[in-house]
Amino acid sequence: MTDQPTEQGPGPLNILVAEDDRVTAQLLADAFARDPGLTVLYAADGGTALTIIQRETLAAAVLDIRMPVVDGLYLLLTIREDPRYSTLPVVLVTSLGSEADVIRGFELGADDYVVKPFHPAELVARVQRLLGRRPSGRRSRGIPLPDTESP
Repeated sequence: MTDQPTEQGPGPLNILVAEDDRVTAQLLADAFARDPGLTVLYAADGGTALTIIQRETLAAAVLDIRMPVVDGLYLLLTIREDPRYSTLPVVLVTSLGSEADVIRGFELGADDYVVKPFHPAELVARVQRLLGRRPSGRRSRGIPLPDTESP
């Protein structure tokens, strides 16, 4: 196996989910599975996430901040320093919800910041928004405006 990233073909887009809590990770995997255009690459710790970042082509990343081996903020900085991923959508997911924590996440380059507990479907919708995608199976319908002609 090579250390070069694999090419992302026309199939599903790879979403890195780096989360050490198995229950949360499974909830996210189940929520992302509802969109056949997305595939979850799971990492239970920051070290595994680093390996995935180096070897795979990613469309987005969801990173827990507090993880063993390497934390999510270090992963975020690593992603932002990699020319391939400088614009990769990254969502931080964490129990750290103070104003200072949120601001720090954004200052380090996060595209979104979600505080636990959260609704998995909402997080998937946020990732889809960052990818410029509508949720699978849903189409935008125009709502007709009332007739506002003046007499």
